[in-house]
Amino acid sequence: MFLIDMFNRKTTMPTPAEILPGRAEAMDVAQPHAVSGMALTPPYPDGFETACFAMGKFWGAEKRFWSLEGVYVTAVGYSGGTTPNPTYQEVVTGLTGHAQSVMVVFDPARLAYADLLAMFFENHDPTQGMRQGSDIGTFFRSVIFARDDVQVSAAEAAVVTYQQALAAAGLTAKLTTQIVPVGEFFFAEAHHQQYLARNPGGQSGLKPSGVLFPRGASS
Repeated sequence: MFLIDMFNRKTTMPTPAEILPGRAEAMDVAQPHAVSGMALTPPYPDGFETACFAMGKFWGAEKRFWSLEGVYVTAVGYSGGTTPNPTYQEVVTGLTGHAQSVMVVFDPARLAYADLLAMFFENHDPTQGMRQGSDIGTFFRSVIFARDDVQVSAAEAAVVTYQQALAAAGLTAKLTTQIVPVGEFFFAEAHHQQYLARNPGGQSGLKPSGVLFPRGASS
C-alpha cells in the first residue's frame, strides 16, 4: 500500500492539507547566466517579454530556449504550485504543486511568441500527462504558463495546430498540455541554472514525439 500511495501522490496534484509550507526567503540566483552572461533576475530591458513553459526536466528545456536568436536570458524554476519558494527536494515530493519550468525573456521584435510555442511542442511529448517517458510525477507535466490574454489565445491556437499535426502523422494520442496563468515563478537553486552548460555530459531528459510543429500556423 505504501508504494501505491507514493506513486499516486506523484501523479495527482496535492490536496490543500498536503501542501508543504515553504518559506519566505527566495533562492539566491545572483550569478549571471552561464551562457549569455546576463542577469537572471529583473529588471529586464524595456519592451522585452517573458514566457514560461513546463515540459519535463527543466535542464534540457532551458538549453533548447537559450540558443534561440532573440532570447535575452533564460532561467529554470518552479511554477504552477502553492508552496512559496520551494526547494528542488520539496518539488519532487509532489507536495508543492509545482512543475519544473523554464522562464524565457525575449525580444518580440526579433523572436515571435509563436516560435517559442513551436520549440515547446517539438521538444517534448505533450500527450503523456503527469510524466515524460520514465520521468514520472506532477512536476513533469506539460504546461504553458500564459502571462496575458494574447499568450492564452496563441497557446490555444497552438494546441489545436499541434493536435492536427499529430493526427496527420498517424498518432492518436491527445494532448494533455495545460494552459494556465503564469502566477509566480520561483527561481530554482543556483546549481540547477544552465546545468547543461556547466555539465555538458548531463542528461536533457527531453522526450519529443518527433512530430514537427507546422510553422506559420499559429500566432
